[in-house]
Amino acid sequence: MIARKKIRYPVSPALRQYLYHFDRQRDIPKIYDDLLRFSGAIPYEDPRGRETLWLTVMYRPEVFAELRPLLTSIYTELKLGRDAQQHEHLLVDRIDFGDFGNSRPFRIRITNLFNDNSDYFYVKHADASRIYGLELEHILSPNRINYLVNGNTLIEEHIAGVPGDMFIRDYLSQPGLNKVRIAKEFTKFTERSFIRLLGDMRSVNYVVDITPDFEEVQYRVRAIDFDQQSYEGNGNIYLAFRFKSNRAVTRLAFDVLNRVSIDQYVAEEHSQMSRRAKVESGRLRALLGIMRREEIAPREHVLTLAKELDRMHGTNDFGDCRSMGELTARHIFTMLEIDPSDSDWESPF
Repeated sequence: MIARKKIRYPVSPALRQYLYHFDRQRDIPKIYDDLLRFSGAIPYEDPRGRETLWLTVMYRPEVFAELRPLLTSIYTELKLGRDAQQHEHLLVDRIDFGDFGNSRPFRIRITNLFNDNSDYFYVKHADASRIYGLELEHILSPNRINYLVNGNTLIEEHIAGVPGDMFIRDYLSQPGLNKVRIAKEFTKFTERSFIRLLGDMRSVNYVVDITPDFEEVQYRVRAIDFDQQSYEGNGNIYLAFRFKSNRAVTRLAFDVLNRVSIDQYVAEEHSQMSRRAKVESGRLRALLGIMRREEIAPREHVLTLAKELDRMHGTNDFGDCRSMGELTARHIFTMLEIDPSDSDWESPF
């Protein structure tokens, strides 16, 4: 469905000003290019011995000696929000490289030497599309997103959960699964992704957060890949249930939910997103104001998606949009029934 690799768009001065205002721009080491200096790599297998798309990379001793304090200081900055000198007990015990996607990420495993507890964070090539995706996730979803930017280096906190493909393969057929709850959450996740035009939500690009409750188990579906934020011209790219890898969970949703229930959960998501947008109106207005003035997708994608959205909504409202950001803003306002001229939507910029 996605024919070509996405174009990478630079972070503009206006977007950097926004990031600085909201404490995303930090004076952290610009380490992405240095991480590319690895001297060897072996395929990484998951704990069950299955092959993955990741490579565990190795560095010459003198190179790793340079990288280790930089990586632990970044981790401390990400977690504590300040340049605290509390990282001497932290060990960088593995670096994985993903030669895929737009961001070509590094996954850093950090271990606490006092208690052997491990955590992860990601170092990626900064891309405007991905940053817009991260910010819209932080503002409009029920999930908080922790990331930092400096130069061409983007640092992202690890989002915990069972990878979607693994959940569908290993969990979906388990007898104890609450099918109605996972169907409800996937329905809401699909609607949330469509409203803010987050594309490519194949099963490898989201996780399922499983939380035991006092009687039942709660599920939350969370996006982990934001490269395809407002980029593709094909409207189906923004509908998670259209992807073949999600076919099993889509079928489950239609099996256990009737149309009245589906409409209820869609309405719930609209209401919750509208409230979040209202609370964060200044921030959202500032972000969309910058986004609509910038090129973040080829012109032909903008024209095609405008026609697709008009077809989906049965309107003629999107044809005069000149940028993908303008399309995104109009789509959000239309879906959430927000009047952009309301006084509550004053931008801080």
